[in-house]
Amino acid sequence: MQLTPMGLGAWAIGGEWRFGWGPQDDADSIKTIHRAVERGMNWIDTAAVYGVGHSEEMVGRALRELPAGDRPYVFTKCSLPWDAAGTVFHSLQAASIRKEVEGSLRRLQTERIDLYQIHWPVWPSTPPGHQAPGSVEEAWETLVALRREGKVSWIGVSNFDVPNLQRIQRIEPPTSLQPPYSLLRSEIEQEILPFCLEHNIGVIPYSPMQSGLLTGKMTRERIATLPAGDFRRNNRFYQEPLLTKGLELAERLRSIGSRHGRSPGEVAIAWVLAHPAITAVIVGARRPDQVDDLIGAGEFRLSEAELAELRSV
Repeated sequence: MQLTPMGLGAWAIGGEWRFGWGPQDDADSIKTIHRAVERGMNWIDTAAVYGVGHSEEMVGRALRELPAGDRPYVFTKCSLPWDAAGTVFHSLQAASIRKEVEGSLRRLQTERIDLYQIHWPVWPSTPPGHQAPGSVEEAWETLVALRREGKVSWIGVSNFDVPNLQRIQRIEPPTSLQPPYSLLRSEIEQEILPFCLEHNIGVIPYSPMQSGLLTGKMTRERIATLPAGDFRRNNRFYQEPLLTKGLELAERLRSIGSRHGRSPGEVAIAWVLAHPAITAVIVGARRPDQVDDLIGAGEFRLSEAELAELRSV
């Protein structure tokens, strides 16, 4: 795959669910996807669990309205199915993943998924002592089989550390890894990014703006009025002491961006793209104007002095 520097992240357009971003207008979601394609993004990343299927449905509806030649790559994820009551659980079992992929194909209205990823090797919300049924190896062998069967074109993983990458690499190397990465969350630089560089694993990180905190548009007043269904109300980066650090960093990003006519969010994204291990970056948006405000990051390059300035912060 030849990816544009940025792809559209479709987490927030899933709407209201346990880990959602609060209410979302479906018409805005469709317009946002269309705007991302119009502005040159050639891939979209979603997951079955976002909105318990709703995000995939929105992506499928939006892409159906585009000419065939404009269709972007579509990436989605498995390992977090839900029951009849909508309760999400974690499963790495082959039968569960096969059921998930059929649901994703149906919602996305496609015959083949471009990149299919294991969402979590161990879901953080799993209570201690309640490991998900199945294993990382069973799940990865299932994705390998799905690719051979033609249901998916490429296979990757999300939120894997080096030991888990090594476990699946013995079966077959992954195409890509999707980790969190931002100026506020750079721990993958220690082991994960060097490992991916060494083993030619593509890296497509999420949350480069730390869930909106580094866009320059967040204030304490706005954060205080986030809807009850917005996961950020309980997110550690939106709590002290990280909240103050994030808001101060956003102002530094604004200062750097003003020198180039760029938004703070574009500077945050450009910082992520500057690392040699990064293939491309996932940029979430809920409205078309958010795409317009961030699209320039794909061509913007920070100087070595500016990278050092941000490192010092």
